[in-house]
Amino acid sequence: MEKHVRDSLMFDFYGELLTEHQRNVMESFINDDMSYSEIAENLEISRQAVYDLIKRINKQLNSYEDKLHLVEKFIQARDKMDDLTSAISDLRDENMNSVYTRDQSMQKALDKKLKNIEDTSKQIFEEF
Repeated sequence: MEKHVRDSLMFDFYGELLTEHQRNVMESFINDDMSYSEIAENLEISRQAVYDLIKRINKQLNSYEDKLHLVEKFIQARDKMDDLTSAISDLRDENMNSVYTRDQSMQKALDKKLKNIEDTSKQIFEEF
């Protein structure tokens, strides 16, 4: 996975565990896509100080991830959700094209059940 995406996910999961100053710096770096120089200028500190701070924060976020594995679990859940969505789509296609289900009421009933499974799965994932 791309480092920036992983850093962003770790900040999303563990950002509240950082100090307000650390959160502000990471918010600028990750969400606002500011450079070390831009952050340094805003904070009136050196570029090297920003670099060191971000490096320490990333080390701290990685430490949280090593202990809690929330990002890893999230990525696994997202992958399983993608697989489930794909399987539901395949079943829908098979249902609509099947010679065995000429009865449209049966097709609609199955499609409704598949839609309920898909909606429930998405709801569970969003609550994660």
